[in-house]
Formats: sequence, structure tokens, C-alpha cells
Amino acid sequence: MTLKDIKKKTLSLIEEIVDDADAENLESLTNDPDIEAKLNYVINQIQFELARIKKLPEYVEIEVKENDLIKFKDIQEKTGNEIYQLNIVRGVNYDYKSDGTIIKCLDDGILEIEYYKYPTRIDKNTKDDFKFELSDDVLEIIPYGVAADVLKSDVSNAYGNVYANRYNELKQLLDYRYNTGSIEFCENDDGSWI
Repeated sequence: MTLKDIKKKTLSLIEEIVDDADAENLESLTNDPDIEAKLNYVINQIQFELARIKKLPEYVEIEVKENDLIKFKDIQEKTGNEIYQLNIVRGVNYDYKSDGTIIKCLDDGILEIEYYKYPTRIDKNTKDDFKFELSDDVLEIIPYGVAADVLKSDVSNAYGNVYANRYNELKQLLDYRYNTGSIEFCENDDGSWI
């Protein structure tokens, strides 16, 4: 899904989309300059919030020497990803330092790191053909969060609250798992199963 798709869904929800929003040569999807000015920033804020619920997993291998200190910034420099949280570290003996933000390597070898990253930031210069990294279930929730934030200062109606309530309901239904694990049954030599 693209940034333009999210904008169109959001503007349709709040009834601020122009009638011919599908036209290719259209400069803006809305006639409201205030909404247009903040839309990208609010979308970014909501995607970051949702990425902390349904995290974006990544993996990297780093060649290390004994006593190397691997910091978030080292992983970021190697991968280009903004790190949110470490998940699994293996490959060499290690110890966590600084509340789990630094890995001290106790051996030489390859350090395997599974981590969660933040999504790519959206700002005023982000093009409408930008593709989100989040899963489809998360992307379908974004317009409700954006609608709630865009309309929260509109005191003339309660639509902001309606969308905020729906957004919060949908967040509760998100399944944060990417897999559900598996169980394998094997037959022993004596015919029993384990």
C-alpha cells in the first residue's frame, strides 16, 4: 500500500477528499490546506505507534572480535535501519550492557542479531508512491488513527472521538505474531509417539 492510498482512505473517512481524487494530474487530494499540511506527519506518527505493537523484524550478521562493543548505532550503520529493540542475539558468547542497548562480545566470530526496527520516516517531502513496510492488517488501521488525530482539535463535532475509539478497538485486535510456532510428532522405535 502506498502513502497516497492511506491518504485517500483517511480523507474518505473524514469526508475531506476531492471528488476526482483518482485523477493522475490532481495536485491535492483535499481542498483543506490545514489537513493537507499535517497529513504526512500524522501518518508517520501513527505508523510509528503501530510499529511498536506489531513490530518490524530484521536480521543482521556482524563479524566481531572478543571485547567488541556493539551498539544500536553500529547496527544502524551496517543496516541503515533505525533500531527499536533487540530480540535474539546468538552466534558468540556475549553479555548485555547499558540496559540491553550494548552487546559486549566475549568471543571472536559472527554475531547474529534479530531485532525490531522502526519504519521508514514519512515527512513533508515523502512522495505519494512511497510503499509502507508494515503488514496489511496494520495498514488498514492507520486511516482511523490519522482521522482521529486530524479531527481531535475540531470542537464543532465529535468525529475525532468516534475515530479514536474505533482506532483503539482495532489496535486491540491486532495479532502481533508473525508465526504461531509448530509442533512435530515423531514415532519412537517402540511405536510410541513423542
